Amino acid sequence: MATVNPYITYEGNCEEAFNFYKTIFGGEFENLSCFKEMPSEHPIPDSEADKIMHVSLQISKETVLMGSDSSPAFGPPCIVGNNISVSINADTEDEAKRLFEGLSEGGQVNMPLEKTFWGSLFGMFTDKYGINWMVSYNYEQ
Repeated sequence: MATVNPYITYEGNCEEAFNFYKTIFGGEFENLSCFKEMPSEHPIPDSEADKIMHVSLQISKETVLMGSDSSPAFGPPCIVGNNISVSINADTEDEAKRLFEGLSEGGQVNMPLEKTFWGSLFGMFTDKYGINWMVSYNYEQ
C-alpha cells in the first residue's frame, strides 16, 4: 500500500524544526544531510553549504516526516506556512492531546482540540516554525 510522507520546506531553520519534532515523536533521523555533502559537480554558494538538503524522521510504521531548507540554487523560495499542512490521526485520545499540546507549544492555535460533529477529537494550529498542523482522533475507530 502507498503511504503519504509530508515534505516541508523551511527558510533556513529546518534542522532546528526537526530537532524539535524529534522531541515530540521520538526516534532518530534516518537521514540528515547538508547541501555541502552534494557531489562537487553541483557547486553551491558558501552561504548555502550548512543548510539542510534532506532530513527524514520516521514518526510511525507508515509515515516519514521529511524536510529541507530552501535554496535559491535549487528552486523557488518557500512561503512559510502555506506550503503544506500535516495531518496526524492519533491512535488514542491521550496521544492526540499529547501531540497537540507538544507541537502547538509556542505556536498559534487556530482551532482548539475538541470533539467535533463528525465524531472526532480535532484541532488545528500553526507551530512556532510557521507550519500548519491538524491533529485528530476518530472515536469510531
